[in-house]
Amino acid sequence: MKKIALSALSLSLFGLAGAVHAQSSVTLYGTIDAGVGYVKTSAGARWGFIDGTLSGDRWGLKGSEDLGAGLKAIFDLENGFDIANGTLGQGGKEFGRQAFVGLSGDAWGTATIGRQYDPLVDMVQPITEDNYFGSAFATPGDVDNYDNSLRVSNAVKYVSPNFAGLQFEGLYAFSGLAGRTGQGYTYSGAVTYNNGPLGIAGGYFLATNPNPTAGAFRDGWDPTSSSDAIFDGAINTGYATAKSLGIARGAIQYAIGAFTVGASYSNAQYKNDGASTFASTEKFNIGSGFLNYQVTPAVLLGAGYTYTKASGDTSAKYHQASLGADYSVSKRTDFYAVAAYQHASGTQLNPDGTTQNAQASIGSYGFNGTASQELVILGMRHKF
Repeated sequence: MKKIALSALSLSLFGLAGAVHAQSSVTLYGTIDAGVGYVKTSAGARWGFIDGTLSGDRWGLKGSEDLGAGLKAIFDLENGFDIANGTLGQGGKEFGRQAFVGLSGDAWGTATIGRQYDPLVDMVQPITEDNYFGSAFATPGDVDNYDNSLRVSNAVKYVSPNFAGLQFEGLYAFSGLAGRTGQGYTYSGAVTYNNGPLGIAGGYFLATNPNPTAGAFRDGWDPTSSSDAIFDGAINTGYATAKSLGIARGAIQYAIGAFTVGASYSNAQYKNDGASTFASTEKFNIGSGFLNYQVTPAVLLGAGYTYTKASGDTSAKYHQASLGADYSVSKRTDFYAVAAYQHASGTQLNPDGTTQNAQASIGSYGFNGTASQELVILGMRHKF
């Protein structure tokens, strides 16, 4: 990352250094992650370009200004894009990954407003295998936002100071709909404890889907909701008309020498109402575990397993095994290989309310398979 001192430096160059009482800085940063791979889809084998496996492609600007007395003004503008064709990510938003401004103080914590990550992403995700090997280890269909498929707009967020390894975070997002403050809102909270080799975290997230015109059915997840949609493949597309999405997640990891072992559990509930096209609440219970081995400071190996069970309208089950290897050639550049296999059984719900045999869909890639799916990717990641 390259830091550019703006205010203090520029003013001194113009002979106004005596009027400067605070220091400001702006950082340009980014990540480019690109690879080639193979994935088995319902239409047959696919070979080609696959990006954003370990980290989503992005560039951003973040900065701070020292206001004195331990208080800083901060901001972050983060753009997501597709390196394959240069198009914007996150539905075409200019700064779809993050866009916020706020205040931060050592004694009282950080408060920000804007488009942001939710507390589960901030506090639970860092101690899961997604933090190390990304999408190939994520939940089938990313039904619990394990791989950060969604962000939250119109959000106010508070992060506490670090109390000897303990931190907590809360978020509330307004719907932005005139006269409909009780619709389209999102709220979330999480707590984490990190002390030496141990990390543990848990939290809850709830997003609501605004009501349609009286007497009508929803035709999907309303874009006026403060929360993004999270429907990446066949596993949960039948529940895009849900009135709400609730996710409870917990995770733990422990480092033992060169080994790191971790486990997590989540419960995702897609609740229906009279405007939904499905008949009863769909629940996904997900358990996962991983083991990493730091062979050398530059070489990391990982293996993981995820079990997902659906109940409600359907009875689908998904077993997924994943492998990963990462080789860092410098602090900013690494090469990686990931592979995953998933088997699905039972039934899934289609958007029109009918059911089908369950289709496998690894992580948040959105590739629908048959009853099984294999995926292999070789890639390179560069951070700046």
